[in-house]
Amino acid sequence: MISITDKTLQDLEFKTVLQTISDRCTTEIGKEKALLIVPFKDKETLLTSLQQTSEYLSSFTNNNAIPNHGFDNLTHDIKFLNIEDSFLEVGSFRKIATLSETVNQLLVFLKKFQEYYPRLHAQASQVEYTKYLIQKIDEVVDKYGEIKDNASPDLINIRRDMNVVRGKVNQSFGQALSQYNGLGYLDEIKESIVENRRVLAVMAMYRRKVKGSILGSSKTGSIAYIEPEATLRYSRELHNLEYEEREEITRILKKLSNDIRPFIDLLYQYQDFLSSMDVTAGKAKYAYKINAILPQIIEEKRLYFREAFHPILFLNNLEKKEKTYPQTIELQNENRIIVISGPNAGGKTISLKTVGLLQLMLQCGILIPVHERSETFLFDRILTDIGDNQSIENHLSTYSYRLKNMNYFLKKCNAKTLFLIDEFGTGSDPELGGALAETFLEEFYHREAFGIITTHYSNLKILANELPYASNANMLFDEKSLEPMYKLLLGQAGSSFTFEVAQKNGIPYGLINRAKKKIEGGKVRFDKTIATLQKERSKLEKTSLNLKEEESKAREESKKMETINHKIQEKLERYQELYDANQRLIYMGQKLDDISEKYFNNKDKKTLIGEFLKIVEIENSKRKKTSVKEKKEQEVIQKIVIEEVKVKVEAIRQVKKEKKIKAQKAAAEKPIVVLKVGDRVRMIDGKAVGTIDKIEKDKAVVNYGIFTSKVSLDGLEYVQAK
Repeated sequence: MISITDKTLQDLEFKTVLQTISDRCTTEIGKEKALLIVPFKDKETLLTSLQQTSEYLSSFTNNNAIPNHGFDNLTHDIKFLNIEDSFLEVGSFRKIATLSETVNQLLVFLKKFQEYYPRLHAQASQVEYTKYLIQKIDEVVDKYGEIKDNASPDLINIRRDMNVVRGKVNQSFGQALSQYNGLGYLDEIKESIVENRRVLAVMAMYRRKVKGSILGSSKTGSIAYIEPEATLRYSRELHNLEYEEREEITRILKKLSNDIRPFIDLLYQYQDFLSSMDVTAGKAKYAYKINAILPQIIEEKRLYFREAFHPILFLNNLEKKEKTYPQTIELQNENRIIVISGPNAGGKTISLKTVGLLQLMLQCGILIPVHERSETFLFDRILTDIGDNQSIENHLSTYSYRLKNMNYFLKKCNAKTLFLIDEFGTGSDPELGGALAETFLEEFYHREAFGIITTHYSNLKILANELPYASNANMLFDEKSLEPMYKLLLGQAGSSFTFEVAQKNGIPYGLINRAKKKIEGGKVRFDKTIATLQKERSKLEKTSLNLKEEESKAREESKKMETINHKIQEKLERYQELYDANQRLIYMGQKLDDISEKYFNNKDKKTLIGEFLKIVEIENSKRKKTSVKEKKEQEVIQKIVIEEVKVKVEAIRQVKKEKKIKAQKAAAEKPIVVLKVGDRVRMIDGKAVGTIDKIEKDKAVVNYGIFTSKVSLDGLEYVQAK
């Protein structure tokens, strides 16, 4: 059972996160619920909430978008309906019908796609599906929120009579208008509307000559507004019918209210279901914005946040188009407490808040912006002491307030506590405050609590180095510019760079030297040693990065040279073949030239033909000998190859046969497992294990961490449940 104080929520700015989620909700009740999110009391409910948010988040990137879940708040309408003999207005019934229809659509959708959204479907399956409310309301109210004419037999008759009387009203008024206009009694505007009734605009001097009821006059008194006598009679009849219509509508609404009243609990359930879906949607939208995921939640006591972002800072920097630096932090039984040191404005407090806020968000069912290989367990308490805690109301100084807070820590701290303390030990005499802080730290350590603290005190850095299950860490600074690098480095304490930062900010060098003389030489040397070590580490890191870059460049150059050499070799071989062919042709050409010259001199055809045939026979004999020799060699090689292939094929068949028998035996012995999203699987005959991200018909998308692969379900074997 987790315990979180208001101070912790304030220190970690948790309400800012809730406000951001609330702004992304669409319903009034959903917005209110989002602001009331608190840590879950039990692990099962927490995991369900996290998985529901993760499922909703996945709907943004697949083709099965979850339908609308918006609705109008019906809380007051339902409360009024709960009063005996009360009845709702037409608009309220239209809202109830829309609510019921929205829920039904969601229930049908989640049932259809329960493989994609198993947790959301499980929640929806607890809600009753019914069309009764929609049917009852649709019998009476149309889609525009008006009572239908056929809502009752009496209403049909009343409205039919009303239409007839309205016709008579218009007819009689039209006749009077024509009559008195012809007599010249009417003003230029001829008619007007008074009290929602048509009246004649009669000139004041003729008002006694027009029969009817005077309903008013113009501001100047020059026009009298008169309803004609015949029209007045029909108007009274129409008013009576309108009264009867109102009475009949009231009776219909009362009957409909009585029909809906037994479903009050269901309406509350509908509102609760849709508002919960709205909060889940709000959390999913927030997660999508900050690139959040659901890390693995483990039983082992280990917190490992890889490439973790502070969500509030991330969104603020995103708006400003500035870069946010992620942090990687690990706490486990063998390294329970981390003491972060280094200069101010280096990001120590942000690192501290990042861990606390992400752990708190996760335990409230909110996805967090970390690498997918991150994991953590659930703490019973998260205790924080961050920022200036001076209390004007209680007349407490910063140090008094912090001591009071430390006392609370000592009462509550145990092996399942995460404590986060910023600027540990400050507010009092450095020697005495440091000693007391050291004692507190030892006490937290012996209670096996997990924690992160930031400090400038050397004695706490030394203590963290001496305790087996504690370690130092520092925020890296550029040794030349003394600008923060916003990178947390575990395993080494950080220098405060007090004098270096002072010098950078223009403090005279003489004053800095005088300050150095005023403090113990040992402290200066200690801080200087740490600063030197940090500078050396920074240099080593830069050198390492440069070497890696050079190495990768060398590899690329080597590959390029190999490719070029290969191409050159191929060209040389082709040139050699071409040269040999050309040499042969040149030789033949020379022979023919010699024979031609002899024939030119002696004109002896017999010698010419003899020499030519001799050349041809020599060339053919070469071809014949070569082809016979090659043929014999090829036949021998072919026989050897065929024999080797036969042996290999037989061996492969035997191996496949044995494997098939083994697989059949294993399949017979192994129970059939229906693969689900989240299961750990591997390819049959494969070694790599991955997680199923998605299942589409007979194929699954398997995530191997670095890459994903689409594989047939038949080709996968089950390794471990989600």
